[in-house]
Amino acid sequence: MTELNEPFAPVVVVTGASAGVGRAIVHRFARAHWRIGLIARDADALAEVKQEVERLGGRALVVAADVSDAEAVFRAADEVARVFGAIDVWINDAMVTVFSPVWQITPEEFRRVTEVTYLGFVHGTMAALRHMRPAGRGHIVQIGSALAYRGIPLQSAYCGAKHAIRGFTDSLRAELIHERNSVRLTMMELPAVNTPQFDWARTHMPRQPRPVAPVVEPGVIAQAVFQAVQRPRREYWIGWSTIKVILGNMLLPAFLDQYLAKVAFAGQETSQSVEPDRPDNLMAPVHSLHRTRGRFGNEAGDRAIVAPGTWARVAPFVVGGIALLIASTVSAASGRGPRAGRHR
Repeated sequence: MTELNEPFAPVVVVTGASAGVGRAIVHRFARAHWRIGLIARDADALAEVKQEVERLGGRALVVAADVSDAEAVFRAADEVARVFGAIDVWINDAMVTVFSPVWQITPEEFRRVTEVTYLGFVHGTMAALRHMRPAGRGHIVQIGSALAYRGIPLQSAYCGAKHAIRGFTDSLRAELIHERNSVRLTMMELPAVNTPQFDWARTHMPRQPRPVAPVVEPGVIAQAVFQAVQRPRREYWIGWSTIKVILGNMLLPAFLDQYLAKVAFAGQETSQSVEPDRPDNLMAPVHSLHRTRGRFGNEAGDRAIVAPGTWARVAPFVVGGIALLIASTVSAASGRGPRAGRHR
């Protein structure tokens, strides 16, 4: 797709558009003069984003909706299509999480994370398909995570949702291929990102949450997503940390169980205690914290490798072959390998 001015500019819808990665994605498409449908719960925050879009050269339509409400998402999609005439790209990004061991999460909290972070993607995808599938064109982008491949302590609900998104998207992709429909699906697997979520996510831990290092800025993700729309692939892995986590889990899952048990608790907490009256956005928006970046900018990088799906599919076999070669070499050097001319 090319960067065109209105009224011929393409149309993108972004859920979770009011803050963090979603807001950064909106800014990137606005700089390319796209027309953008903005979906999130907080109408006032979306109004601010709309002003930013217009200053950057795009056009925006605010449609406040909670993505856990399927009918609200369907209505939002219909409104964008009515006003702009079409939906070319749909980007699912809305999420919530809870930092907690499983035994301290309530069923209601677990359900809410699932309804937003997983079912919100399902609802957004269904809404997009209602407009894209009959035309046989369009592109749906799922903002995933390295945690879609490897769950970590303290984020079981979020990790479960990200795993579910990947399974759902794979099933849908096969159905579209069977139908010979040209709607494209792309999974973007992210590293830790410097967003406000660590200031407003619900936590049952004694200290303030933080992203697991290394961390990148939201603009890095936004640029990768924009490039993925220009060059659609099945999947993209963003950042060396994502690549290492995914491949490491393929090769040494039991080792990662032990490693994460040792490092991932402290790695997700700062030294700052959680205030007793700390607000969180699990059930309702926190109006004062809608911004693009979080408070970890002093350690966040402004670039990251972006590995396309083709590389991602080949890499496990390459790494696996190297691992087997190393293992056989070590075994032979230790004298435990089979000796030449000896048969059983």
